[in-house]
Amino acid sequence: MPTGDDKTAQATELLALLWRHHLPAKPGARGPKQTLTVDDVVAAAIALADRDGIAKLTIRAVAAALGVRAMSLYTYVPSKEALITLMVDAVAATDPPIPAELPVRDRMIAIAARIRAELLAHPWLLEVSPWRQVLGPGRLRRYERQLAAIEGIGLSDLAMDRAIAVLTDFATGNARLAVAAAGATAQLSDADWWEITGPLLARVIPPDEFPLAGRVGTTVGEHHQAPADPDGAFDYGVATLVDGLLTDT
Repeated sequence: MPTGDDKTAQATELLALLWRHHLPAKPGARGPKQTLTVDDVVAAAIALADRDGIAKLTIRAVAAALGVRAMSLYTYVPSKEALITLMVDAVAATDPPIPAELPVRDRMIAIAARIRAELLAHPWLLEVSPWRQVLGPGRLRRYERQLAAIEGIGLSDLAMDRAIAVLTDFATGNARLAVAAAGATAQLSDADWWEITGPLLARVIPPDEFPLAGRVGTTVGEHHQAPADPDGAFDYGVATLVDGLLTDT
């Protein structure tokens, strides 16, 4: 089991990797010149995770994609866990600023919309625990931009943070549903699923026992030709959520 000193050393190494472009360059080490950079390794890992999912992401797979031996990759990143942290931060770094000229309501909706878009583009992010993620420049800069989008609208510092957290949590939950829907429709379209399932449900559900669920569920299924509508639910939900947050300003 790692000691306290080991954990401190690991945390120090990870922070140095995350903030590598902001720290003074280290003196060149002796030996063969490295042919790759940490950025190369992270980019290759993101591409693999996007294609195959994070469960299949290994140091060996990344090394093969880069055309190097697996052991040589450990000179760039110390572990798969550290690599994933770097990947999360690199994805966050691509999030552009929210235009300041937008109305405040649109800026708040953009916070959630961009989180959702990121998760849909990189579904493996949903499998990474958001708890105790070490802050790198990518995630911190995005948080700075999110705060800037709602700075000056009348929320306290604590309320600003909570507003961003609520918008992020809503976008994440909706993205999880959208990703699940995309995976299901890859096997069978929602329309075909409903054509099969709808009549079967109508036969087995006792209408006197579930009058509201039966009526509303049938209406929803026939309208969407699917179990739900993640895109529509997001548009409706984020607008309602933002309007509620703005009542506190």
